[in-house]
Amino acid sequence: MQKTLFRFVKQAVSIARKLTDAALMQISDPAGNGVAGWKHAVLHFLRLHMEATLEEVLDWAEEMERVRAALVLERGEFPGPSALCKSFDRAPMRIWRELLRLSSEQLDQSGHAAIDATYFDRRQASSHYLSRCDREVQTVQATFLVDTEQGAVIDVHCSTKWPNGTNVGPQVACVPQGDLRSLAADKGYDDMSFRKELRSEGVRPLIKHRVFAPYDHAHNARIKDELYNQRSVCETVNSVIKRSYGSAVRARAWYRQFREITLAAAVYNVERAIKQ
Repeated sequence: MQKTLFRFVKQAVSIARKLTDAALMQISDPAGNGVAGWKHAVLHFLRLHMEATLEEVLDWAEEMERVRAALVLERGEFPGPSALCKSFDRAPMRIWRELLRLSSEQLDQSGHAAIDATYFDRRQASSHYLSRCDREVQTVQATFLVDTEQGAVIDVHCSTKWPNGTNVGPQVACVPQGDLRSLAADKGYDDMSFRKELRSEGVRPLIKHRVFAPYDHAHNARIKDELYNQRSVCETVNSVIKRSYGSAVRARAWYRQFREITLAAAVYNVERAIKQ
């Protein structure tokens, strides 16, 4: 158990230290007298991996000599639970997405990816807030971009407005994603402008057409089933993440819920990497 935890810590340290100095400054204490930003990021990874509270994670890490060495911290130098909580608020979503991208690089990638949406319940965490602001948003939509080789989550898009797949797809798949060569998606992402944008990025769209005319059948017949069917990998990853880390978000604020989902995907990548 401890050996696996330490391997997880080493992987998380390797990922967090790759962040730029500017990103690390946004996580750490703005006054400059706190713990380095990458150490905060590692502790957040560990919190979700251990399914523990901030207090429990800090108590455990402070007692483990090898963990203290990996974090370059001595007893009494760890941040308090409130400081760790504030660092989660401080870092914007783009930093957590960058950590997710870095974590995906720990797994082999084929260049063939799939995209699909899933939903996380937010009623329990936000019921009081929702009743006060007279809103009825009960779920968070999370759209994952997953490499089909080993199920590495490359990127995620979160929203409380349930946007159409044709609007979300370009925001996830058409940003620079390394050596992405093809993208599989269901008919919910059927949009000619999305296909055109993918092709301009050198990505082959494996998106079946909604059938409105006979020629749509012909378009669909040109897509190889073995490549298109790999989109089921994304559905499997969505299910595993929800079973492992919960299908409901615990944070009350929507921006913390988005970061919580992104962090869960990054932790999923690291856990798969240490099992190799």
